[in-house]
Order: sequence, then structure tokens, then C-alpha cells
Amino acid sequence: MSRDAASAAPKRRTGALDYGLARERTIHAYKTGEATRSEVCDAQSELMRNALNCGVPSADRCPICKANSVVEVLYVFGPRLPAGGRCIVTNKDLERIRRWQGDFVAYDVEVCTDCKWNHLLRTNPVI
Repeated sequence: MSRDAASAAPKRRTGALDYGLARERTIHAYKTGEATRSEVCDAQSELMRNALNCGVPSADRCPICKANSVVEVLYVFGPRLPAGGRCIVTNKDLERIRRWQGDFVAYDVEVCTDCKWNHLLRTNPVI
């Protein structure tokens, strides 16, 4: 399909995607020595800042360091948002985006604030 045809095609919302299998593969790679701690605990400074200030505590322990400091951070990507997405702090932020025109996708990321483990958990269309 040409680029022009692709842009003229009607937009379809995709369903939710779960990254649990990829998460388990990454944890397995770390436990078996295929990946180093620095490779799996590599959260960038902005993600860590958002995790510390906006993250929602998770009941899960960190699969790498076993600390009880895992939080989930929600980002939304779509038209009129920054290239790096928008970190969602409150439900009001998400409701405001729901009223906008366009296809928006929410990315739920887990982050350990102790060792910098991070992994994309799931993506969902914002409807």
C-alpha cells in the first residue's frame, strides 16, 4: 500500500495488548545470565522522576531486586501530545484526553524505584 493510500485509509482502533510474555522472557533472561542487571534495570531519568512523583503503588514485588517499591506509570500518546507522550497524574487528566478528537493509546509501565527495573505491561486504546 502506498503512503498516500495508507493515510487515506480509515483509522481503526486497536485492542489492548498485554506484554506479560515479553516481561517473563526478560526476567528469565536475567535469571539465567543472558541479560545483565544493567540491561534490565535501565529506566531513564524522566521515567524514574515520573515513577517517584506520579506512580501508583503496585502490590507486586520487583522481579529483579525483590523490593516492595514497584509502581505503575501511565503515559498517553496521540495527536497534539508531546513526542514522549503525556504522563497521566490524575483521572481528570485522562478524562480530558478522552474528550479530544483522535486516536490515543495508553501505555502502562511498571517501574521499581529502587533498582530501575522497568517494563511495559500493556497498551490500551483511550476510549
